[in-house]
Amino acid sequence: MNTRQLQKLLSRFPKQRILVAGDVMLDRFLWGKVSRISPEAPVPVVEVSRESCFPGGAANVARNLRAMGAGVHILGVLGNDSAGEQLREALDQQGVDTDGLIVDADRPTTLKTRIVAHNQQVVRFDHERKEPIAPMIERQLLETFAAHLKDVSAIIFEDYAKGVLSQKVLNHMQRLAHKEGKLTAADPNSRRLLRYSGLTVVTPNRSEAFAAAGVPANEPADEVLRDEMLLQVGKTLLRIWKPENLLITLGEQGMCLFRPREVPHHIPTVAQEVFDVSGAGDTVIAALILALAAGANPVEAAEISNHAAGVVVGKIGTATCSPDELVESFARNRH
Repeated sequence: MNTRQLQKLLSRFPKQRILVAGDVMLDRFLWGKVSRISPEAPVPVVEVSRESCFPGGAANVARNLRAMGAGVHILGVLGNDSAGEQLREALDQQGVDTDGLIVDADRPTTLKTRIVAHNQQVVRFDHERKEPIAPMIERQLLETFAAHLKDVSAIIFEDYAKGVLSQKVLNHMQRLAHKEGKLTAADPNSRRLLRYSGLTVVTPNRSEAFAAAGVPANEPADEVLRDEMLLQVGKTLLRIWKPENLLITLGEQGMCLFRPREVPHHIPTVAQEVFDVSGAGDTVIAALILALAAGANPVEAAEISNHAAGVVVGKIGTATCSPDELVESFARNRH
């Protein structure tokens, strides 16, 4: 993609409004250093020097969309707790519309706490409940979804298997979105495979794609377009999910775009250094659907999402990519 086309698409990003529906969470990082092993057990003692918190899960998708200039509505469930208050406040500060965050006093806000020493994650511990949301909360969720639908360009469904997106809820939302002719995207979860139907784009990683296709995971081939198992999985998921576009992310091999009646298109990674892949999938789906909403064709949108992912994996922790960083990445990799 040339610079003129990129700038044209980026100029349209602020005109788009995206609805993100799914499992929101708070990512907490405790940063420090290790100078000794505990005398109590053979584990490192981390001397914590600072703490930071960021929106995670579906909330990180919303954060990424805002960083790229889009207007964002977020739809999800919080607990009546300090983590929920922190998450709502962080999203409010970033300009995300949080009216769709519903408080459920009977479950906690999903909180993931990571201990990081010398830029390496030592351990993570989670506070969460994964059972489906209560019927009353489900009704509120669906009513809020319907109320926001007319105001948005596209919808992203973010399933982290925390109980918000049941098959019933997803089916209802998909039908409403299709009826309104909205662009739709989903990031599936291999631990709880929901059935997607006729979305604009689905963005599994390699392991999620293989799990959804019912194929045992294998070692990737050196050349993506000669990876027979991957190509078969792509073909299978096009048949099962019937998406307009299927983008399988492949880590250091970049990503591969599958479309009905089109040959697969491989996009090599542009990441210079990889410090942390946390949240990279959130960045991919945010950049992809935003680019499509702005008028990019599927290959252009996939290229933009690939560059956005290349930016965020070069940062520590769940991160975002700005339009300026996208321009810099394209310029750096122009060859």
